[in-house]
Amino acid sequence: MNTNKKLGKIIQKRRLELGFSQEKLGQISNLHRTYISLLERGLRSPTITTTIKVAKALNLNISELLKGL
Repeated sequence: MNTNKKLGKIIQKRRLELGFSQEKLGQISNLHRTYISLLERGLRSPTITTTIKVAKALNLNISELLKGL
């Protein structure tokens, strides 16, 4: 599994643990829901800025988010 897919699975798992929809995660992170979907499916390679936004929205620091890679 490539890095984008691994990151996407980590994001999706944490989002579901928090009970967030993709829409809610998008609102909190100031990203579009469809972009969240693309991230979760490993179809986008996020910038460091986007990764930080997602980590904060998931109540994680960036190292916690990237730990499973």
